[in-house]
Amino acid sequence: MALEVRPVRSRRELRRFVALPRRLHRDEPCWIPPLASERRRFLDRGRNPFFEHAEAEYLLAWRAGRVVGRISAHVDFRLNQLRGSAWGLFGFFECEPDAQAARALLAAAEDWLRRRACERMVGPMDFTLNHEAGLLVEGHDRPPQILEPWHPPHYAGLLEGHGLSKAMDLLKWELDVSDRSRIQPAIIELAERLEPEHGIRIRHFRRRDLAAETRRFLDVYNTAWERSWGFVPLTEAEIEDYAHRLRRLLDPNWVMVAENSDGDTVGAALTLPDYNQVLRRVGGRLLPLGWARALVARRRIDAVRVFALGVRPEYQHCGVAAALYVKHFEMAARTRQRGGEMGWVLETNTAMNRAMEGLGGRLVKRHRVYEKRL
Repeated sequence: MALEVRPVRSRRELRRFVALPRRLHRDEPCWIPPLASERRRFLDRGRNPFFEHAEAEYLLAWRAGRVVGRISAHVDFRLNQLRGSAWGLFGFFECEPDAQAARALLAAAEDWLRRRACERMVGPMDFTLNHEAGLLVEGHDRPPQILEPWHPPHYAGLLEGHGLSKAMDLLKWELDVSDRSRIQPAIIELAERLEPEHGIRIRHFRRRDLAAETRRFLDVYNTAWERSWGFVPLTEAEIEDYAHRLRRLLDPNWVMVAENSDGDTVGAALTLPDYNQVLRRVGGRLLPLGWARALVARRRIDAVRVFALGVRPEYQHCGVAAALYVKHFEMAARTRQRGGEMGWVLETNTAMNRAMEGLGGRLVKRHRVYEKRL
């Protein structure tokens, strides 16, 4: 049957764009449906501050009146300006096991990016590395954690069959933080010397000061990752949007701030209870009865995701990260959550990957960012 790829041009088509993964993966035991309302808001060009410095096209592949695949093509002008690059990005890739449909979607994204003078197509990123990024290529037997994508194994073949190749791998480590004996003694020693030698202490998040606390963390985030591959700092509007999106997910036990003697924030860890355990129970829908189920499931969350952990460059050799790591073990002794996964770590970040090994971590997932010259 004839295949057609065309842009999303109506609210109804956007709903089909958002709904496609549910149809494709509903029988997959590891897939967890996101909240459809949150996805529609994220894709809304008028509400997501990403579009203050970017543009995007949402594309659907149709066959006989039926959606068989989707993709986004987008350009982050701020990323390219800061990096001196000409990247075109793609994301939100979902497709039936249909090589023809996948090729047509990727070709349409390429054409859209070429018309905007992009020299390389990079992705998947929904929309940047600050959001859900990378294609799952290892760890398909594990459910995704909060704010993390899951993809079936055949997607890698669909991308590679169109000529895309690996640009960078993002590694995810599992940590059991219930047993302090897992920590290498050198890490504990660094943590114990942090305050007496450098005047830096670790404190918990202050919920009453939500906006300012979130801003402090994201300011550290922007500074700590500014030299990282593919990273683009969040704008003020994006920081405010993140604060709004995360406020219901935060648990003061798991958000930690490192302050020097002047009260300046020099490091932070934002760890989230794995609310995907809740989404699994409500099926990605809060109405009509999902709210009640969510409230019950919330109390049963037994894992966390270290969404981000960073230290300002000038303090990275003081033991701040070590103290934040050790604090996670202390929190596991006081809460229901006894372990979980780190946020992704670049495969080239030798120091962080060695630190995960030093904490007794186990590499459990690999997400791959692909690229292709245009």
